Amino acid sequence: MAIIDEAPQFDLDLSLPIATLLRSGTAAAHQTAETSAGAGWLTRGELDKEEYIRFLIMLWHVYDELERALEQHASHPVLNPTYNPTLLARAPALLADISHLLSVPTSDVPAHPLFTALDAPAPRGLAEYTSRLRALASARDPAPLLAHAYVRYLGDLSGGQVIRRRVARAYGLEDDGGAGVSFYEFAKLGGGAGATVGDMKKIKEWYRDGMNAGVGDDRDLKVTILAEANKAFVLNGGLFESLKPPSSPPSSPPSPIDSTSPHSHFGNPNTPAVSSFPREEEKPKEIAVQILQTHSESEGTYSVSGVLSFIAAMCLAHFILVVGGFTGTRGWEKLEAVENWISGYLH
Repeated sequence: MAIIDEAPQFDLDLSLPIATLLRSGTAAAHQTAETSAGAGWLTRGELDKEEYIRFLIMLWHVYDELERALEQHASHPVLNPTYNPTLLARAPALLADISHLLSVPTSDVPAHPLFTALDAPAPRGLAEYTSRLRALASARDPAPLLAHAYVRYLGDLSGGQVIRRRVARAYGLEDDGGAGVSFYEFAKLGGGAGATVGDMKKIKEWYRDGMNAGVGDDRDLKVTILAEANKAFVLNGGLFESLKPPSSPPSSPPSPIDSTSPHSHFGNPNTPAVSSFPREEEKPKEIAVQILQTHSESEGTYSVSGVLSFIAAMCLAHFILVVGGFTGTRGWEKLEAVENWISGYLH
């Protein structure tokens, strides 16, 4: 995996807000990242448990570097509007999940063999990722850190809930009261634990607004952020390339998410899974990259006919899924995908 330092050429209208520009400006890099084998294994819960823990440790190193850099430059005018560690910070949750999965106190995690093995030496993908973040943190202008925060945080917000259920089921965490999967959970904007899908949508809208405010109308900065976001996708792809294949095939075929879902697909296109990146949607109102939904959606009111149509469609979807035998967790995932798709037409 090579990181290209030259800024790519973008045939885009740079008068548009940065959140809107990121939609088309990162589409190719997003497609490459989401079709990797490692991403498919991860999001379908197919990795061996030890390899999944190893991935979480790599991700902790990434977030530790990123979040320390964001804290260092919290007052920077480009980074400040989206700086909210209470709401967004992932490193503490990752450490708690790793601790639970390893059955050791958090203070003992750094001494665990799985943790120390990543330092001797670090996998190439991890080394390149953390090196890039350190370079930006010490650069004269740390503004490109915004691109990395955007790719990671909005990705986690976009696909985390379905991935959370798959991970919990795959690694026996369903009865652990949320322990081991806290990385996928967020607080509510303004305070309070347990953000719902609607709450996460509000967080993403707030984040896009903050990016637009921080970057403003600086066209050169927009190009820089776009280029760095593409690098962030490549670097995340490097983490997926570092993953070891499952030691045995899954006991049952992967259950796909409806292709019309606003979430992304990783791995084999015939067995799609929810992305850990925000999806680059074609519809201008919602631009979803896990590893892109990137601009504000207006809040509005719904007509009575629209609400009735939504209810009828959901009832029909539920009937079809039950008749088709898709019940339980699998049925819930499919129903949620249908709901996400239908609700897109009401916003």
